[in-house]
Amino acid sequence: MANMENSNQEIRQLAYYEVHPEAIGQVLSAIKEFVAYIRRNEPGTLRYEVWQEPENPTRFVHIFVFRDAKANQVHSESTAVKKFSGILYPQCLEPVKFIDYQQVASNASTLL
Repeated sequence: MANMENSNQEIRQLAYYEVHPEAIGQVLSAIKEFVAYIRRNEPGTLRYEVWQEPENPTRFVHIFVFRDAKANQVHSESTAVKKFSGILYPQCLEPVKFIDYQQVASNASTLL
């Protein structure tokens, strides 16, 4: 969970995990449903991308940016997160690792 002291600052995180090979289809379906929910219902989630490793398709990374601590809280407490976690976590080889990051540089014309 992100540091709540800087409640007005954007929160940037990565989450990465590896799933059992037989669960790839189920996980991909859950990811697509989850991201569609975020797109429709979470305006404070400025970015949410999921990448799959081509050489080892059981490995995934989620990249997300929240407008602020409140947006992170809304996301974390949503029923969609609970549903997605309920599908994903039992399929993971190890617990999902969440890492907070600070942006250092970007080639984007505007920062998120």
